[in-house]
Amino acid sequence: MATETATERTAETAANTDGAWQAGVGSGLVAGAVMGVMLTVQMRPVIEHAIPALWGLDGGFAGWVIHMVNAAIFGVVFAAIATTPRFRTLTDSVGTSALVGVGYGVLLWVVAAVLVMPVWLQAVGFPMAPPVPNVNPTSLMGHAVFGLVLGALYPVVRNR
Repeated sequence: MATETATERTAETAANTDGAWQAGVGSGLVAGAVMGVMLTVQMRPVIEHAIPALWGLDGGFAGWVIHMVNAAIFGVVFAAIATTPRFRTLTDSVGTSALVGVGYGVLLWVVAAVLVMPVWLQAVGFPMAPPVPNVNPTSLMGHAVFGLVLGALYPVVRNR
């Protein structure tokens, strides 16, 4: 009996996580590309100087590479959250997953852009480091769009 229960739980867990991290990476990369275009058009110094400065680099290519790596990582984190029992049913459909994604994007904005990035930029001596907290509505919109695209694509990619 215990073996059957363990096997059933293992099969259920596998069914809930199969392809999740891959869907997170793929959806995160697409969402990152959309946000990256927004950054390039609306906040060019951020993608060309601030993002690469976090790693001691400069330039648009370095900024794009770092931004896209972060997008893939944040996509995997979204997938990890999406496979939890609390969020699993919410991320099965495009509409509700998109809403969860927007919330996730706003959370990323608060943690990464408002708090962590300005502290990190100040720590590495970036001369144009923003103040803490760095409350920027354009950045908020970019992160919300990132979350929207990530959340909307995640169930589509995962269920392919």
